[in-house]
Amino acid sequence: MKHADSGSICLEIASFEPPLEPARHTVAVRALCEFTARSGDLDLRYTPAPTALEGIAGHSRVAASRGAGYEREISLQGRHGALLVRGRADGFDAARGRLEEVKTHRGSLARQNPGQRALHWAQAKVYGWLLCQARGLAQLEVALVYLDVDSGQETAFAETHTAQALRTHFEQQCQRYLHWAELEAAHRSARDAALKTLAFPHPAFRSGQRDLAAHVWRAAQAGRCLLAQAPTGIGKTAATLFGQLKAAADQRLDKLLYLTAKTSGRQMALDALALLAQGAPQADAQAAAAAPLRVLELVARDKACEHPGSACHGAACPLAAGFFDRLEGARGAALAPPAPALLTQARVREVALAHGICPYYLSQELARWADVVVGDYNYWFDTSALLHALAQQQGWRAALLVDEAHNLVERARGMYSATLSPEALRQAMRSATAAGAPRIKKALTAVRRAWLAMQREQIEDYAVLTALAPPLAAALARCTQALSEHLADEPQALDAPLLEWHFALLAFTALLEQFDAQHSLIDSQRGGQGDCSLTLRCIVPAQHLAPRWAAAHTATLFSATLKPAHYHADLLGLPQDHAAIEVAAPFAASQLAVHVARHISTRWAHRAQSVGAIAPLLAQQFAAQPGNYLAFFSSYDYLEQVAGAFATRHPEVPQWRQQRRMGEDAQRDFLARFTEGGQGIAFAVLGGAFAEGVDLPGRRLIGAFLCTLGLPQVNAVNEQVRARMQALFGRGYDYAYLYPGLHKVVQAAGRVIRSPEDRGVLHLIDDRFARAEVQALLPAWWSLPPG
Repeated sequence: MKHADSGSICLEIASFEPPLEPARHTVAVRALCEFTARSGDLDLRYTPAPTALEGIAGHSRVAASRGAGYEREISLQGRHGALLVRGRADGFDAARGRLEEVKTHRGSLARQNPGQRALHWAQAKVYGWLLCQARGLAQLEVALVYLDVDSGQETAFAETHTAQALRTHFEQQCQRYLHWAELEAAHRSARDAALKTLAFPHPAFRSGQRDLAAHVWRAAQAGRCLLAQAPTGIGKTAATLFGQLKAAADQRLDKLLYLTAKTSGRQMALDALALLAQGAPQADAQAAAAAPLRVLELVARDKACEHPGSACHGAACPLAAGFFDRLEGARGAALAPPAPALLTQARVREVALAHGICPYYLSQELARWADVVVGDYNYWFDTSALLHALAQQQGWRAALLVDEAHNLVERARGMYSATLSPEALRQAMRSATAAGAPRIKKALTAVRRAWLAMQREQIEDYAVLTALAPPLAAALARCTQALSEHLADEPQALDAPLLEWHFALLAFTALLEQFDAQHSLIDSQRGGQGDCSLTLRCIVPAQHLAPRWAAAHTATLFSATLKPAHYHADLLGLPQDHAAIEVAAPFAASQLAVHVARHISTRWAHRAQSVGAIAPLLAQQFAAQPGNYLAFFSSYDYLEQVAGAFATRHPEVPQWRQQRRMGEDAQRDFLARFTEGGQGIAFAVLGGAFAEGVDLPGRRLIGAFLCTLGLPQVNAVNEQVRARMQALFGRGYDYAYLYPGLHKVVQAAGRVIRSPEDRGVLHLIDDRFARAEVQALLPAWWSLPPG
């Protein structure tokens, strides 16, 4: 059947009569060839690739330049045994007997990775056989057509093959994939059977755990998004994982993605998954080995790189050389029984180094085959998110568990914001590359000139722009083009300062293309040297996140601090039909003695006076009940003032302090001082590494002092946030200040009571804690003293 499609003809082709036996496995042409036909080095040297929109436009340009009988986007499919292969060929010229596979690019093709060219040929030849089979062709000209999106130049490489040769190639690719597909199908079947009988790993649920797990299961069954507030200490990680895994088989889920904000959350998920895997009843050891739940930990590149400072290509890094040639062996070793079900960073590194390949990129390959992936938020929500991209390419039916979801608002704002720094521009202009490349120097100078002109018109230190000044917008666009073209021609020519500027410019201009003045703003802020930085600032990330929720079959966002629910639903773009629940706390008011210091103000104007009042309060509590305490402050400066005063007056009380930019080893040392029989006061920053995701049960922590409401600083930027929230939601102060601040307070206070057996004390130090509107946002089970 023919039908019009943007001025060209699109044919839907049935390749042959349906087989008597249905195919057991289905794969896209791209996925098939990415599995079977990649070879050679890993080569991730940065070259400016066309955007998705530029790629679509490039394909249309090629099709438009062909004759009237040219067919585009031809749907094809073919069988090899139990495997069904599907895809869309880019174009076919029946008059010439030529099938075209179109690829867009920038820069010289002479520098193209040979492995990439081989992959393109493999795809083209698979399409070639599918077309020969569908049309009954005896031979076919197969062409790779490369289009430079900047110059419009086409470069074609063509080969003529008999149908039999193309069929042989097709069957070889299918046979290699089919063996793996059979193994994967067996794993999937055994995995689903095990999950249907999955047992909770503890003798009994804690109070609230069963309720939370049941809600997660129901949301998965309904394919809905769930916003779940549940108190700290009930075991939210185990409950949500159990509920989601129990639904996986019935809902035919391909992947469970457990997304965290911090390293501590990732480790708790891995520990819970290890227990859950052990809790699944197995008939014998052999059955347990045959049905593993593959759990993969994803970590940041800088934590997994074995050769920091080396570029990711074969000539610079030994673990990139021959990566794809050795990938099959490493993949098999990592996933084949009786390999460990937990593919932690350490386990992936062990396998990767045994096969001489990069651990970081092996983990990214293993994400295709893992059942559960544990990693940071950015792997799904960022602009270039790996897991979201794979889900789209592979057609995954995915479930999301978003841990400590109250953090997602600020993290998402950061993902969809970008800044251009005048210092970065100056460094780029001083770079050796710019000095030797007149076109780049000219483009950078034009940006600097337009930027200075904008600054001269700015009277105040902070200004919100309705749009970029046209001369500056044009200069930035020309600079982006000049850098992209230069880098495409000479990929090794850009030094670090210029490359850093280029990346910042790409991020800024990409977000500028989708700028929405209702949910974002562009501001200019004058710095110490008088220069103004430009920031495209995301205020409400809902429009960016909504498509990510839609791409998942189900999602559960959970935290101890999701009150009020409408705040998170509004800012995170949750679907209209999402569900929201609050799990009752299993704790009694008698477990936590709550005191409100109404006589102390921790407002900025009263900080100096408050130091003299807070120190005696800390000493009085410690004297009455010696043990381990955490004292939280709004800033490092405030922390140091109080800790210093306390040390001077009470040198006999042990104390330790959080420092700026503490590494993971220093953080572990900080927490190690909270021993079961220990005594002392630790000073920390509210919202920092020790205010959430830290588990100090029993006598390891018996009390906390909250010396702040945690409200964001009142400044020009936050006042813009308040104004935008007022315009959109009618609750500017609450959305910009009150809710974010009290989320931090409740999280920090939640370190004290971790189980029904714990007992502790909490001091809320600020007169505003006595206000009704503040107390309404605190946990209902706290017994607050009357106002």
